[in-house]
Amino acid sequence: MVFFSVVIPLYNKALYIEDTLNSVLSQNFTDYEIIIINDESTDESEAVVRRFNDKRIQIFNQKNQGVSVARNLGIEKSKGNLIAFLDADDYWYPNHLEELANLYHHFPNCGIYCSRHKIKTAKNYFQIPTYYGIDTTFKGIVSDYFFSNRPFRITWTSCLAIPKEILENFTGFTPDISNGQDLELWTKIGIKYPVAITNTITAIYNNDIPDSLAKKNISSMSLMDFEQFKISEQLNPSLKKFLDLYRIEYALRYYTFGFKNKSAFYLKDVEKQNISLKIHFLLKLPPFFLRLFLKMKNLLKKVGMDFSIYD
Repeated sequence: MVFFSVVIPLYNKALYIEDTLNSVLSQNFTDYEIIIINDESTDESEAVVRRFNDKRIQIFNQKNQGVSVARNLGIEKSKGNLIAFLDADDYWYPNHLEELANLYHHFPNCGIYCSRHKIKTAKNYFQIPTYYGIDTTFKGIVSDYFFSNRPFRITWTSCLAIPKEILENFTGFTPDISNGQDLELWTKIGIKYPVAITNTITAIYNNDIPDSLAKKNISSMSLMDFEQFKISEQLNPSLKKFLDLYRIEYALRYYTFGFKNKSAFYLKDVEKQNISLKIHFLLKLPPFFLRLFLKMKNLLKKVGMDFSIYD
């Protein structure tokens, strides 16, 4: 048995997968396997992977079924104690797995182990995420995960590791969800288990890639069901506020693209005090203006100027 199984879903990332794999193969901590699930790529992604000559790399092919099914197959094929996820266009510094292994040894009873990361928003521009109530020097168990999981999420998929047993107990990712499947699973685990974080940046999230899943139109997405968390929200105000933030985000996206009924569906369960004056104002504007604001925001992001309407 290896310590880490690195699970990489792969779909049409021929331009990035070589750098991503090299970042794994450059790790200081070397007790790992790499499991790549090729989700029926139509470019040269598989050929690029097969040029690597390393026994730790295994590649499996599946019919195109999306990232959730690919990650679940990777979990099924894994032999490691901890599963470390990595998207095929992200990057790890050489200390990434070493930091996560040390965190696991110091805090062995957690459900999720997270490193810190930076976000590439444009060429030569990076954001450093911050978290409510957590100092940049803090390393350990997060005292209130859902409170601190804002304004940025602690649990970004390519910076965390989870015991395989826990992933199996939660039956992995929900296949039918095309956006927010990671948010759903991390929320399920965060309700039941402590979450630990390092104080060291070990990864880069490439958010400047034009065709990334997170940038697709919401009308084409299948989102998670918030109803499953209703009881837990009643018992945990931090969880309620955290999930309301995403209800608002989905509602605003739907409203922006003219789906007012869908927008109202997500807003109906949001507590009034969790809707800021800024959000109230935006929801009074015609959707056309919001689409213009969105285009402006994306243009500013390309030159390193990024902001959130939820702050």
